[in-house]
Amino acid sequence: MIRRIQWVMGLLTAGMLAACQADPEGRSLTPTLTVFADKPDPMPQSASGPASVPDGMVYVPGGLTQIGADDGQAWEKPIFWVQVKPFFMDEHLVTVAEFRRFVAATGYRTEAEKFGDGAVLDETTKQWTLRKGANWSHPQGPDQPPAPDNHPVTQVSWNDAQAYARWAGKRLPSEFEWEHAARNATNSRTLYPFGNELKTSAGKFLANTWNGTFPEADAVLDGFHLTSPVGQFGKTPLGLTDMTGNVWQWCEDWRQNYADVVAGQPPANPTEKVQRGGSFLCEPGWCHGYRVSGRSFTSPETALMHVGFRCVKDV
Repeated sequence: MIRRIQWVMGLLTAGMLAACQADPEGRSLTPTLTVFADKPDPMPQSASGPASVPDGMVYVPGGLTQIGADDGQAWEKPIFWVQVKPFFMDEHLVTVAEFRRFVAATGYRTEAEKFGDGAVLDETTKQWTLRKGANWSHPQGPDQPPAPDNHPVTQVSWNDAQAYARWAGKRLPSEFEWEHAARNATNSRTLYPFGNELKTSAGKFLANTWNGTFPEADAVLDGFHLTSPVGQFGKTPLGLTDMTGNVWQWCEDWRQNYADVVAGQPPANPTEKVQRGGSFLCEPGWCHGYRVSGRSFTSPETALMHVGFRCVKDV
């Protein structure tokens, strides 16, 4: 609770806003990941995918991926290599309807419901605030319209996302699994999973992001001021939706500097979990977080109007 208050106060003040020594042969972070400072020889991969793929999920082949971007934010550097094992990933973000089924089956109460509020960007003051009654069913507050069933669930903390994943027999992705999937499991070095532009040559938008100067004005050129229905903007070459924009996505990991990852140093007294993918509040002049390499961080008990999640499953 203390960290949650400190996080929100930090936004208000700003005006918005594995552990083992590395070695030359690589270092295993988890059963699904191995980190290398320099590019290693690729490990043999199965020539074919699994016999079957769980409903609503996409098979993500294993392979080598470069993590980070030398021309990105400080927390996206330095670039390093990760060997990722195959896994399944939800095709789309967990929806309001899917989260409602979880709540109905388990009686689960989210942390926003327990605290009595959730973090919302006030449309009038352009400041973040803890709004009473904001939760997964009414992410903008009880006096605002309910969340549509086919939109991604938001106002869920990392702890809430973990609870859903366990109930579903899945887990949250590591941030490196997430980036591997966003790079289409081919180590694509484009800004986004679908290329380097947010629009097609015909002017069609490929993601739900902020269109204009944040936070003053959103021109809503992509058709949505807040969240959009999952899958609204099509699929990546790998078959995933909303890997760019719409809502940030919780990952399993604690926040850690990449230099420490490469050096084999564990997170030192971590207080924030990683989020990936950017959201409808992101624009280049502010965060540009919807790039494949973009990262954000929030304490695990905090729920926000622009953060959701998707799950993965081991092959």
